[in-house]
Amino acid sequence: MPSPARPTGRAARAAMVLAMTAAVAVSVPPAQAAPGAAPPVAAAPAPSAGQAPAQKPFMGWSSWSMQTSSYPGLNPTGQYSYLTEANVLKQADAMAAKLKPYGYEYINIDAGWWRDQEWTPEFDGYGRQQADPERFPRGMKPVADDLHRKGLKAGIYLPVGLEKEGYGGGRLPIWNAPGCTTGDIVHSDLRTTNGWDSSYKIDFSQPCAQKYVDSQAQLIADWGYDFLKLDGVGPGSFKSGDNYDNRADVAAWNKAIKRAGRPVHLEISWSLDVDYADSWKQNSNGWRVDTDVECYCDTLVTWDSSVKARWRDTPAWTRHAGPGGWSDLDAIDVGNGEMDGLTKAERQSYMTLWSIAKSPLYSGDDLTKLDAYGISLLTNREVLRVNQQPGVPAHPVTTAGDQQVWAARNHDGGYTVALFNLGGSPAPVTARWSVLGLSGKAAVRDLWNQENLGQYKDGITEALPAHGSRLFTVTPHGSALRTTGYEAESPANTLAGHAAVSDCDECSGGKKVGNLYEGGSLRFENVEAAQAGTYDVNVAYTSGDERSVEVSANGKPATTRLFPSSGGWGAAETISIPVTLRAGRNTITFDSGASGYSPDIDRIDVPRRS
Repeated sequence: MPSPARPTGRAARAAMVLAMTAAVAVSVPPAQAAPGAAPPVAAAPAPSAGQAPAQKPFMGWSSWSMQTSSYPGLNPTGQYSYLTEANVLKQADAMAAKLKPYGYEYINIDAGWWRDQEWTPEFDGYGRQQADPERFPRGMKPVADDLHRKGLKAGIYLPVGLEKEGYGGGRLPIWNAPGCTTGDIVHSDLRTTNGWDSSYKIDFSQPCAQKYVDSQAQLIADWGYDFLKLDGVGPGSFKSGDNYDNRADVAAWNKAIKRAGRPVHLEISWSLDVDYADSWKQNSNGWRVDTDVECYCDTLVTWDSSVKARWRDTPAWTRHAGPGGWSDLDAIDVGNGEMDGLTKAERQSYMTLWSIAKSPLYSGDDLTKLDAYGISLLTNREVLRVNQQPGVPAHPVTTAGDQQVWAARNHDGGYTVALFNLGGSPAPVTARWSVLGLSGKAAVRDLWNQENLGQYKDGITEALPAHGSRLFTVTPHGSALRTTGYEAESPANTLAGHAAVSDCDECSGGKKVGNLYEGGSLRFENVEAAQAGTYDVNVAYTSGDERSVEVSANGKPATTRLFPSSGGWGAAETISIPVTLRAGRNTITFDSGASGYSPDIDRIDVPRRS
């Protein structure tokens, strides 16, 4: 039983994103290409048989970060002008020489390949996007062929829906679909869709609709592309309502790609709704969890433009990532120093989070101008192994303040542990072994510096600079931590205000306490502690968004703790909070406060001390 929704700042961010991307939705007259038989296109070699896409997070480069920046020299003839065949192949040469040995292989061409400098599009006689002759004078297939000859993979981009300029008055035929026209595949009222309303919404109740997506997928496959970014997908991308529900589009693309006879990685974008994660997982190989990382300013990114937001928005998606599909945090712009717009500490934290979250690792930098520090970040094999090895992504194990600890258990029984200081001034950050469920000693290896630090008892503390981080592997040499569990729904507890017990399939005992809002509270009674001290209490909870709760023990002043989204009101996760207890019996209270909205509580586990 989740607490009611509360207002958030997402609307303001949506307005900002839409303003920055307004140029994409420019309306121009429909293409005048006459219908007719398209010349046959020889298919490029397909990847090796049996290689299903996205068994690991993909690695590579994308053009979008450089296209959007006003950094001097990047877009000399206007916004997005960087995107040309010559520039793409120049970046491919640099990646092949500098990064390919470390696993980077995709060269992804983003928005604009079918539009000229004025954003006027090119379409064929079947309503399908065609290469702009100014940007890609040889067409798209020769570019993919060149990338394959370099031992790389080729990626391309499309917006979801039928672009308005490709409608052709509804009279254009659909390739390989006799009797079908563009007028047969959209709703009769020409309702719009995608994050910019730049397309007509496809009506998949019409039999011709799938044929159109099939024709697009076949064209991409025949050109030899290995990757498609389908953009503006909803629910999400800051739009809501039936017009912007593109689940049927994504399913149609998944089906079309399978029919086209070439394995193509399908990545959907941009700021998707986690409530529909099961659909994204079923029909795609990756999903963007946030808005664009780019700042649309005179650098590629800035810390506050939206890099920092990933620490807040990623946890909800952690449970959904795995072989076949990964949560995409967007480009890693950490290689160019001044052009990136970040400090060295910020660049390392950026790369650390992307790596432990098992996000795809694709640079948006100018690979021809990587500085030494950028190369060290992009090519540290021990850090890349964290991203590429089998296992689950890391998630926060302490509450979501400025000082955070993220961790994941690895197949060998050890842990990947990251320490972050997201604050604007230096601060110490401590990872206590108890938050990992361990006691005693553990061996620590520093992955960024590639050195063993020795054994540490009970935990490790590091002084971190503003926006700084450390990344370790922790190998336990002690024993598992013993705890005593207390269920939130126990009749021994005290509920106040709106608080109430409700069902929860993922929760311990199938129950939880929810409705902790505007004075709702839950007090655990008779919590035992063998001796006085501060205990790392593990709190199992559910929350559809980031929420805070006031925690107190024995009636003492409360401390506000911020819990990240668990991924939904039925999705249970665990966070650790320090609570000072006295010897003997204690009470621990979770209170929303008079005007607050708090997560639902499943149970707590209190460490035992002999």
